[in-house]
Amino acid sequence: MKNNTAASGLWKNTHPQMTVMAMIVVVVFCIATIGNHEAASSLFSAIKLWIETHLGWLYISIVCAIFFFSLFLMVSPFGRIKLGSDDQQPEFSSFSWFAMLFSAGVGVGLLFWSIAEPIYHFQGNPFQEMLGVEPNTAEAAQLGLNIAIFHWGLHAWGIYALTGLCLGYFAFRQGLPLTIRSALYPILGDRIYGPVGHAVDLLAVFATIFGVATTLGLGVVQINAGLNYLFGTAIAVSNQILIIAVVTAVATFSAVSGVEKGIKKLSEWNIRLTVILLTVFTIAGPTLFIVSVFFTSFWDYLVGFIPMGLWIEPESGVNWQGGWTIFYWAWCGAWAPFVGMFIARISKGRTIREYLIGAMVVPTVVGMLWLSIFGGTAIHIELFGVGGLTEAVNQDLTTALYRCIELLDMGAATWMVAALATTLLLTWFVTSADSGTLVICTILSMGSMNPPRRFRIFWGVGEGLVTAALLLAGGIAALKSISIIVALPFLIILLLMAMGLGFALRRDPGAQ
Repeated sequence: MKNNTAASGLWKNTHPQMTVMAMIVVVVFCIATIGNHEAASSLFSAIKLWIETHLGWLYISIVCAIFFFSLFLMVSPFGRIKLGSDDQQPEFSSFSWFAMLFSAGVGVGLLFWSIAEPIYHFQGNPFQEMLGVEPNTAEAAQLGLNIAIFHWGLHAWGIYALTGLCLGYFAFRQGLPLTIRSALYPILGDRIYGPVGHAVDLLAVFATIFGVATTLGLGVVQINAGLNYLFGTAIAVSNQILIIAVVTAVATFSAVSGVEKGIKKLSEWNIRLTVILLTVFTIAGPTLFIVSVFFTSFWDYLVGFIPMGLWIEPESGVNWQGGWTIFYWAWCGAWAPFVGMFIARISKGRTIREYLIGAMVVPTVVGMLWLSIFGGTAIHIELFGVGGLTEAVNQDLTTALYRCIELLDMGAATWMVAALATTLLLTWFVTSADSGTLVICTILSMGSMNPPRRFRIFWGVGEGLVTAALLLAGGIAALKSISIIVALPFLIILLLMAMGLGFALRRDPGAQ
């Protein structure tokens, strides 16, 4: 095995050709999109529609294959193998590890959709029609929550977990660079260091940039909604771009500080703030109803998540699955190089079984609890309270969280809870941006654990510019379109990575 990436001067500890190519593509994309954002929006929408119409089945099939393969590794004798040498110990405590893992894998997305998605599905979805459930009823509300939990469950986390497992195994167990190409070594051999390997890593870089941009874009529009609620700040693209500029500066500083100083501390604070917000909703909201919803949802998920994962929407012209499930799988696929590499980097020394339980099962249960608390509170308000969330979701998804806080009627504490939610959005935003920056630099540095600071700064700013460009090109619709477009190539690569991992594990003495 070899690594022919020697460089000096400006390009020391990085791969010059890949870095220049990635920079050119991102700069050209930003200039072209900002320069003619209406044409860009139309193009993104047309490509997205074609993929959803003709290749939706492929998304569903790939994600199911990834899930079942990950489940097999979790329960098989291969689960005893460590990501590292047999005597390697984990670098981070379980709390710090899970905090960083969850912060990377969830970001602002779960807070954005935790109320909006269940209320949206509450009004209608294909499963209501198949099961004969009337919209806007208690049964429809539970079904809507179940769909949201499915989208944030094992299938989604399986994409992240398998990507990270492939990277961690080949980097820490086999001594290869911590890059996407390394997982293809059993298939390609030393050719991973040539043009094919460069192309694989560049696809991962582009998926990361646009996947992170999707999450940051969703976060910034909701932060704007929060500032509007708190201070009356106008909801406008100009203000959203200003928010991106400020938060990107903070995130870039965190990325320059590294994992131990910046990202780890911010991630731990994310978890603490999240626990506080969840506790407030649980106490101020319908506590017994939330508990009931959680256990009902837990059972419904166990019974229904495999059939729901295998379901493919018939050609009815509605394209519900393209707008929801396929978007989620694409979003996770676009985010997978970033999340997978980041959690691989912090998971050295853990067994495959411990890793998969920590990266798939635990986040699914936490996400289920999260959605039961936020979504359950929203459902209770709609079914038994004053209502008003359906109208808020239909008018502007970004206002659903703040409208729900307002309807909880906590008196003087309402403003403080809204401020806490906005602060949490900001910290999730920062950890997503700084983690993404570090991962992009790691890939372009051929797996270096300490990529050059100047490139961390460039890519931190670059992520902000891409997010701003997509907001100008259509806002949430453009963000969803770009995820679906860039994710498919990487999901196909992930299948090949899984194949390479399977070949390597069969020869690993740790499984004997």
